[in-house]
Amino acid sequence: MDAQNSTAAMPEDRVLVIERTFDAPRPLVFKAWTEAERMARWFGPHGATNTVISHDFRVGGWYRLHMRSPQGTEHFLKGVYREIVEPERLVSTFIWTDADGNATRPETVLTVTLTEHGAKTMLKLHQAVFESVTARDSHRGGWTDSMERLTSFLAAAA
Repeated sequence: MDAQNSTAAMPEDRVLVIERTFDAPRPLVFKAWTEAERMARWFGPHGATNTVISHDFRVGGWYRLHMRSPQGTEHFLKGVYREIVEPERLVSTFIWTDADGNATRPETVLTVTLTEHGAKTMLKLHQAVFESVTARDSHRGGWTDSMERLTSFLAAAA
């Protein structure tokens, strides 16, 4: 395995940052991230469907999600909310699991920051530290699709 894909890669190489501006007010974007029924409608790659297994939206509360890919592959994830500053910041852990909730990949920390720009909202997603550059890049693809789905969701909700 080369250094780019090993855990020997520098931590800064295993950090994902995505920025996106949405044509929607910040409170609506925050609700899309924090209300289970809304998040289930846009999260994941194109064609994925989601079921929220549990959602306890408070600092220290857990969320658990079941995602099915268009090919029928099942994915599970969970995390705990570490910080909630409505409507501007959300920090949680992010852990891929098996169907029973046992971790299958190392935990990362996901930070979503929302900045108001008139009627628009600038979102900055920061996720770190991945176990490899390959894992980071895989998440970049998933989050890029999710941001496109969130754009469509917000347009329909506005």
